[in-house]
Amino acid sequence: MQLDIDIEDWPAGEWPDLAERAAEAVAAVAPVLANPRLVVSVLFTSDEEVHALNREWRGRDKPTNVLSFPMLERIDLVHLSLDGPPEMLGDIALAHATCAREAEAKDLPLEHHAAHLIVHGLFHLAGHDHEISEADADAMEALEVKALALMGIANPYTAIDAA
Repeated sequence: MQLDIDIEDWPAGEWPDLAERAAEAVAAVAPVLANPRLVVSVLFTSDEEVHALNREWRGRDKPTNVLSFPMLERIDLVHLSLDGPPEMLGDIALAHATCAREAEAKDLPLEHHAAHLIVHGLFHLAGHDHEISEADADAMEALEVKALALMGIANPYTAIDAA
C-alpha cells in the first residue's frame, strides 16, 4: 500500500513515518491491504476542515477525530490483482485538536492515539464497520489491537474500559 500524506495544522512531528508504520502493521494483519497497487490519501488537518468534510459528506454537523472515505467496495478490494495501475483505496482525515484532546483525556501520547485512528481508518477503507453490529465491532477492534501491538502500542480499548 502506498500513502499520499498531507500535513496541515498539525505540530511538527514524525507523522509521515507514523502513518507508514500504521499502514505496514495493518497490512501484516490484513494481507488484502498489502497489495502494492493500493493508494491511500492521509490528511492530518484541523478540526475545522474535518468538521466541514463531516458536514458535507456525512451530513453530521460536528467535528470528529477521524473520517474515512472508501473508494473501493470490499469485494473489489479482495479480488484486486497484484498487477496493474495504482488503485485508490480511499482517503483518511485526522482532526488535530480532537485527537489531541482525546489523547490527553486518555493519558496517551498523541502519537499513539493518532496511530490508532489511522489504523481504525484503514480498516474502514478495507470494508470493516463497527457500526453494523456488536460482532462486527468486536472483529474490527481485534484487528486494530493486533496491528497496534505490532507497532508496540498498547490495546487502546483496555485503557478505555479501565477508565
